[in-house]
Amino acid sequence: MSGDELRRALPPVGETELTRDLWPAMLCRMEERRVRLTWLDGALAAVAMVWLAVFPETIGVLLYQL
Repeated sequence: MSGDELRRALPPVGETELTRDLWPAMLCRMEERRVRLTWLDGALAAVAMVWLAVFPETIGVLLYQL
């Protein structure tokens, strides 16, 4: 790709404008503070609990990694 093709494909930075203000939408998302847990998160937590119940000596290794 030559330099001319690249200049035609990408507009100059100064000429690009947003069509709307994104900050109010970001504030709304920050105020929601929802924690979404999927079934996979629950399954991984259950597997970790079972693992620690079956092999309690691994608790020290886990705490060392944290």
